[in-house]
Amino acid sequence: MKLTFSRLPIGKQDFNYHIDGKFFNEIETSEVRSGSVDVALCVTHSQEGIYELDFVCNGIIIIPCDRCLDDMEHHVDTSYHLTVKMGDALDESLDSTLVIPSSWRTLDLSPIVRDTVLLTIPMMHAHSPGECNQEMLGRLREHTTQSYDSDEDFMQAPENEDSAPPEGTDPRWDALRQLLDNKEQ
Repeated sequence: MKLTFSRLPIGKQDFNYHIDGKFFNEIETSEVRSGSVDVALCVTHSQEGIYELDFVCNGIIIIPCDRCLDDMEHHVDTSYHLTVKMGDALDESLDSTLVIPSSWRTLDLSPIVRDTVLLTIPMMHAHSPGECNQEMLGRLREHTTQSYDSDEDFMQAPENEDSAPPEGTDPRWDALRQLLDNKEQ
């Protein structure tokens, strides 16, 4: 997925791309298992040698659920604007402006599209309540010390993390806590 600057006349040009599982499989650390995303790119080339790139990405990617590890669909509906300018050296220090050397004739759009799509994935991604693999959730419940009433409660942090230690704790730990308390005073 490359954009060739020498072929772009002054004005607007539209390009359409389709990315699928193969595109995401080429990324080593991607958690995307497959997908189908349409990318619409509108390039506006001005006489000053400035290129305004407007990306619109729509589709679905398949990612693992954080709770049960089964595949789940994540809907991608995002846009991204990038200004590309010609300069002496590569400068990627600004979020929405990219300066590339004047000697470059093409720009690889793959990393830009990849990052745009991957940034739509939320930190915590899980099936809607009741849609997780119940067998896997049952196994996870066997190995956790806290009981959960529902799938929703399963991924939430315990409410009393900073509470006092339970009664009947090991006296050695109590002695260490006492040292910490004395140090703070």
